Amino acid sequence: MKTSIATVSLSGDLSEKLAAISQAGFGAVEIFENDFLAFDQGPREVGRMVRDAGLKISLFQPFRDFEGLPEPQRGRAFERARRKFETMNELGTDLILICSNVSPLAQGGIDRAAEDLRALGDIAREHGVRIGYEALAWGRFVNDHRDAWEIVRRADHNEVGLILDSFHTLSRGIDPASIRSIPRDKIFIVQMADAPKLDLDLLSWSRHYRNMPGQGELPVADFMAAVEATGYDGYYSLEIFNDQFRAGSARQTAVDGRRSLIYMMDRLKAEGRAVKGPSEPNPLPPPARTRGVSFIEFATDNASAVALSQLLTTIGFRHAGRHRSKDVELFVQGDLRVAVNTDTEGFAHSSYIVHGTNVAALGLRMEDADATLRRAEGLIATSFRQPVGPGELELPALRGLGGSLLYLVPQGDALGRQWEVDFDLEPGWDAHPGAGLEMVDHIAQTARYEDILSWTLFYRSIFDLRPLPPLEVPDPGGLVLSQVLENEDASLRIVLNGSQSNRTQSSRFVSQFVGPGVQHVAFRTADIFRTVGALRANGVSLLPIPRNYHDDLDAKFDLEPQVLDAMRENGILYDRDEAGEYFQVYLGALEGGFFIEIVERRGYRGLGAANAPIRLATQARLKPAGLPAI
Repeated sequence: MKTSIATVSLSGDLSEKLAAISQAGFGAVEIFENDFLAFDQGPREVGRMVRDAGLKISLFQPFRDFEGLPEPQRGRAFERARRKFETMNELGTDLILICSNVSPLAQGGIDRAAEDLRALGDIAREHGVRIGYEALAWGRFVNDHRDAWEIVRRADHNEVGLILDSFHTLSRGIDPASIRSIPRDKIFIVQMADAPKLDLDLLSWSRHYRNMPGQGELPVADFMAAVEATGYDGYYSLEIFNDQFRAGSARQTAVDGRRSLIYMMDRLKAEGRAVKGPSEPNPLPPPARTRGVSFIEFATDNASAVALSQLLTTIGFRHAGRHRSKDVELFVQGDLRVAVNTDTEGFAHSSYIVHGTNVAALGLRMEDADATLRRAEGLIATSFRQPVGPGELELPALRGLGGSLLYLVPQGDALGRQWEVDFDLEPGWDAHPGAGLEMVDHIAQTARYEDILSWTLFYRSIFDLRPLPPLEVPDPGGLVLSQVLENEDASLRIVLNGSQSNRTQSSRFVSQFVGPGVQHVAFRTADIFRTVGALRANGVSLLPIPRNYHDDLDAKFDLEPQVLDAMRENGILYDRDEAGEYFQVYLGALEGGFFIEIVERRGYRGLGAANAPIRLATQARLKPAGLPAI
């Protein structure tokens, strides 16, 4: 697949954009005219910069308000085009985008537009360039690719072709299947963009809210499949207008862009809807099948490890062993494995230096860890390796959110061999029911608001995780965007939280303390009342929930009085859906804002979103250790 991206999609000046695009592995770049005009080098120098970066210029764009104009505006439009063709010759590109006219002076008529494009094609031929015509979704007379194609067809000129853009087609609800009948040699370039479904005018929607394929809700796979059905073998190019992207990291946006195109093409090939060409001899393994969380690893120092170990013990974990060559202690309960790493060398120590006590690594149980690594690297994820001692187990790992690690643990090693090889274990180490905690129910990671889309794409493209509809959760300091991703059997749930307000707990966790990473872990129990009783007996402090909340539960749900009394006494929250019931309780936060949640599911599929505002308000009122008041 030939990949390209428009400079308008990224932040920075033209040289910074080109560097990011090249480093991400794109083969070509669309030069957006404003980026070129604002740059302090001429077209020959810019062309040389592009080639020095190992790129080609796939397109120069846009040329606006051309077809259907009356005189004298028509003559001026042709003169403008000649000047642009000369610039293109100096840049070293042969294709320009002509977008459908939005001028109030424009006159309709397919034949008039075709005649103008045919005449412009003659001038383009003289300059050795081509023109691609695109239907803007808000074009005055032409706003449908089917009309644009009819104009190109009637122009009947070798240098005149069609430019397709997924947003312009899909935002208007046009069936992309009509693309299948367009001859492939008349499709000069295909521009790709996704977007969330919003009730906005088309221009505002396009100019501010586009995102990468796979990050939105438009049927971009169907659009791409229709293009593939034509036999098209040109560039798939990203044209993304997004305020967050243009204010964020150019490098990350470029990586996300190329990852999105690789992901979409891989998806189409898996569905048998794409041409499998000879240029890609090493297809990606299928999306990695996950089977839950294998372990959680904290990075800390000796002093903080005392309090952390005491907390684990009081909630039912047992000290099970010590690493053979590193300062790492293992704690177990049921199928749960928690490592406390106080080593003064290696990755965990670096993580502690940067973030303080934090969840530095997660182990994910994988059906095929090696295939997962190959897929991740093919999708431009960064792998990680560090030295291991003689005979110790080496697990493949990926760099995750906030620089943390995701270890890929073979399913068969997750409960036994992984620990038996590397640790001096105590007798009966793996037979400890503790307080009844059985497994990790979900992991909540807090990210910068502008990075939520990036990490959503990371998880869904590499693993078998699907995003659920995002939610906005009220926090006393503002709104928190919450994006849940889960696998088919819900054995792995990742929650991404982020906020634009700097006053929410999510934002303060990122900006003032640990930084992006795991803010809370939810452990599952089969009997929350028994578990809470054991925690209470061990002196564990639970988050107190206001009486008003439980009084409202009494009115809302038909709960037995003794059950409601126990929930009120222990701060247990409750929700119910068509599948069953859900119970939640929270521990007090550690310094820096990390906290533990304990849940019981009785068929329920969600995460208790209705209770999140209550929890957030209570935590804010009690001022978690280390977090200042709002």
